[in-house]
Amino acid sequence: MDTSLSGKTALITGGSLGLGLAMAKSFYAEGARVAVIARRQEPIDQTVEEIKALQGDGSVLGVSCDVTDIASLEQMHVEVTDEFGGIDILVNNAGGAPPADSATAGEKFTRSIVDLNLIAPIVFSQTAGTLMRSSSNSSVIINISSISGMRPNPYGVAYGASKAGIINATETLALEWGPQIRVVSISAGLVLTEESRSFYGDDESVERIASTIPLGRLGKPQD
Repeated sequence: MDTSLSGKTALITGGSLGLGLAMAKSFYAEGARVAVIARRQEPIDQTVEEIKALQGDGSVLGVSCDVTDIASLEQMHVEVTDEFGGIDILVNNAGGAPPADSATAGEKFTRSIVDLNLIAPIVFSQTAGTLMRSSSNSSVIINISSISGMRPNPYGVAYGASKAGIINATETLALEWGPQIRVVSISAGLVLTEESRSFYGDDESVERIASTIPLGRLGKPQD
């Protein structure tokens, strides 16, 4: 079976760090046209240069975009489609939240977490889905969820609730939009990234957590 992504365009939000960066590199290595989406231009430029240095038949474009802002989303879509002609794969990866006491987390903070981790992926899927439906090709939307959406998530009530919502949104959109657009989610387990380090703590804490995992370590983005 041919698994090459040659000729396919993959758009990855939060693509300059952690899981997003690892996925961008993998798509590029498989021949895809990769659009790396992140908020700040400097890490985007660094990511683009890092990916270009890899062996692969793909191409890469970096675009600055605030995924919680519809005007920024629309402008990003214009840039990507002008460069690559369309979108075949959307990875809704942007997200995250710092630890916060559930009893004292303010309304503004809570809304910002829900906006980033739930509302933004839904709106992004809607805008990308419109472009995907205009194509005769089959497409896929991959939502990065979390085990935090499947079990209690102390010091992260808004994040856990948002990820639970993404799991439901994935199932709903898969039912509505399939088979032309497949919508799937990945509920990542304990993966050590720049973002997750704030939850896991120092090296000693990471080692204690790793000792509870059959593999003996936390996951790595490249896994």
